[in-house]
Amino acid sequence: MANTLKTVEQRLNADATYREQFAAAWGARPITYEMVEKSIASFERTVISGNSPFDRWKYGHDNKAVDAAVKRGFVVFTSKKKADCASCHTVGEKYALFTDNQFHNVGVGVNAGEFTDVGLYAVTHNETDKAKFKTPSLRNIALTAPYMSDGSLTDLKQVIDFYIGAGNSNPNLDPKIHVLDFLTGQERSDLQAFLNSLTGEIPPDVGPPEATKIQISKK
Repeated sequence: MANTLKTVEQRLNADATYREQFAAAWGARPITYEMVEKSIASFERTVISGNSPFDRWKYGHDNKAVDAAVKRGFVVFTSKKKADCASCHTVGEKYALFTDNQFHNVGVGVNAGEFTDVGLYAVTHNETDKAKFKTPSLRNIALTAPYMSDGSLTDLKQVIDFYIGAGNSNPNLDPKIHVLDFLTGQERSDLQAFLNSLTGEIPPDVGPPEATKIQISKK
């Protein structure tokens, strides 16, 4: 989150609640970033969303789980002659992760040809990695606004329009990104309907603890 590992450790160790919670999970010792990393990873492995309308249709073979717009939108999403979103947001025969787990420059973090967020370059220092970011999964995408790595787009229509225009031009733009102005208004609407169909069921215990919810509601 644009912080340093040392500062993260200092802030967590200075908080009595975090010290107590980490002690319960790891034993009574100073909080280290390795503990933070493993704790977050363990939590994220429990947050599995599934049984979306798309899943029930594509993999559950329930033809009534989605409407015609979603089915048309799936064609736009996967066809190489249309939007070809699936070249990065992969869809398999038996399951769909909606990510290739790779890093791509899609024209975010760029303003008038200048890099405003160097992305992967900050780690690799490879010039060709500037403004590359990891492909996110699209599951529950309708619930996770704002969009893009910089939060610059507020809704899915803006995201679709961004890709229609091939993002922001820069030397590292991924070759898969190109102008899609040939997509009709209906196809764009269908694509958005498809993205909305990816909202699935979320485990009930992945939100903040009840005590936190109560505190938030009183503010």
